[in-house]
Amino acid sequence: MKLRLMLWVLGFMLKRAFKRKPRFRELLERYRGLDWGIATEDLTIARHYCMSPRGIETATGLPVDLDLELRFANQQAALKILKKPSQKAFLRGMMNDEVRLVGDSSDLEKLQKLLGEMR
Repeated sequence: MKLRLMLWVLGFMLKRAFKRKPRFRELLERYRGLDWGIATEDLTIARHYCMSPRGIETATGLPVDLDLELRFANQQAALKILKKPSQKAFLRGMMNDEVRLVGDSSDLEKLQKLLGEMR
């Protein structure tokens, strides 16, 4: 339940940053949007975020046409890494088979820059 709530709050924070942070909107415009999602490997918990210069939409599940997916081995691994997200935490998670990246790693860099502008 905690992971579902965390992912929902993330969507709320993304929408808030879109409304309040000009730099966030500027980066999003430069990237021409980014569709990404977070899920557990068994897909019991999944949420996706469609970010475009027009706005941000979020919903449960993972559509097939996402640019980037972050798949976590289980809910505990996801919570551990997402509570203190850093490049080092993601790399450690990938080496321990707790995180799997589906998509282009350059999209992960774009996502990290966008999330950094939310603060």
